[in-house]
Amino acid sequence: MRCSIVILNWNGAEMLRRFLPSVLKNCPTDAEVVVADNGSTDTSVRLLRECFPEARTILFAENFGFAEGYNRALAEIDSEYVVLLNSDVEVTEHWLEPLLDYMDAHPEVAAVQPKVLAYYDKEKKKAGEPILFEHAGAAGGYMDAWGYPYCRGRVMGQLEHDTHQYDTPAEIFWATGACLLTRTRVFKEVGGLDKDFFAHMEEIDFCWRLQSRGYQLMCLPCSTVYHLGGGALPYESPRKTYLNFRNCLLMLYKNLPTYRMCWLMPLRLVLDYVAALQYLMKSQKENAREVLHARRDYHKMKPLMRAKRKENLSKATIAIPRTIGPTSILLHFFLLRHRTFAQIHLNE
Repeated sequence: MRCSIVILNWNGAEMLRRFLPSVLKNCPTDAEVVVADNGSTDTSVRLLRECFPEARTILFAENFGFAEGYNRALAEIDSEYVVLLNSDVEVTEHWLEPLLDYMDAHPEVAAVQPKVLAYYDKEKKKAGEPILFEHAGAAGGYMDAWGYPYCRGRVMGQLEHDTHQYDTPAEIFWATGACLLTRTRVFKEVGGLDKDFFAHMEEIDFCWRLQSRGYQLMCLPCSTVYHLGGGALPYESPRKTYLNFRNCLLMLYKNLPTYRMCWLMPLRLVLDYVAALQYLMKSQKENAREVLHARRDYHKMKPLMRAKRKENLSKATIAIPRTIGPTSILLHFFLLRHRTFAQIHLNE
């Protein structure tokens, strides 16, 4: 096969029933659909066998999380390309072909993503109204100077409507794990996803390793998919808060050069406590508690990350990728009231 579309599933029978048909219907003849099941205890496996026999299945005995689940699944893939696709994504006609053709023509590019729009907002398209971008990926991911990720089409929690303002291909810092196409060889070459992250931010860490070793990443808006989002964990879930804060700190520790980490990590300490205070002011005590737990566990896990940091820095040919912004989106968003990607980048 030229390409394997790999969907990681955990107790997502309803998501598979709802979204897998679009993937199977729009799968090119030189590609395959693979569902890797992370030890589901619902009816997922039976559903796959009875309703979707054309999908290849890989079954795990336990839930290895997003990162290690994909690592184990891709160990059984030998296609030239692989797509990491969330189970709550609806694809469109001919969504995959332009991504593959671009990768064929650009060997310097290690990964690409399509434009990701909000599935729940899709009905507006029938009325000719613009649709919202989806939080996880939008039209390509970036990171600011203080280590906060954002997207073309999404700054902080503020989503933009897709009025074709970001329809040009663009070099990006990270491609969304909701729909990420990469070269199978390169995925394995850089070590895949970090299993210690379990879930959340692992694709940004992966993309950082790619860029630090000289590869490029692109968003190609000529391809479009629709993402439901929050399928595994709701966006306001304390567990999601914990994983995002902890894994962001781990990612920075693993990849930042020492001169930059010396001033950024103390700054992030202050900003994390500010974030916890904001949660308290919004009566979200559990989220505030998880920010503190994330910082505690980050320090516990640092010794485990030292070897990874040493390896990353020794193999890096680029200290700071050019797709990391020079300013802070916090300053833009809260002080300058900039709410769009274009406003931020026009003012840099």
